[in-house]
Amino acid sequence: MKKNIKTLILSVGIPLAGGALVGWLTSSRGNYNEMVKPPLSPPAWVFPVAWALLYILMGYALYRVLVSGAPREQKNSALTVFTFQLALNYLWPVIFFIIDAYWGAVVCLVALIFLIGMTMREFAKADSLAPKLLLPYLLWCLFALYLNVGVAVLN
Repeated sequence: MKKNIKTLILSVGIPLAGGALVGWLTSSRGNYNEMVKPPLSPPAWVFPVAWALLYILMGYALYRVLVSGAPREQKNSALTVFTFQLALNYLWPVIFFIIDAYWGAVVCLVALIFLIGMTMREFAKADSLAPKLLLPYLLWCLFALYLNVGVAVLN
């Protein structure tokens, strides 16, 4: 049981810590409040709250895969895809807020959405609940794509 608690803490903690770091690095760089934004754009405070919840769900989904009875090869495959999507997740705000490359951020988000789908597929092989836990993340990233394209067009 102790091993599972450690795995849970790491599985949830790594996405949360990485997201917090990227959020901190980009928070003072962004000009979100000055941008012309598309309709349905939420206020800036919504993003850290939403991302914190999504990172927790993401980490818990990863935990379920890691402690599942799936073969090691399946777990490794799922972890590899998860790692790539998480890296793209962390890269997007850098491209958007620090580099101000809005269309580059769109390309990054499209690739991220594809990798989230692949992660869901790989997670489903190990645990039936894990991909469902990623559904809010996928939907949020689709909404982020709408917002990103809107910002790119309007600015």
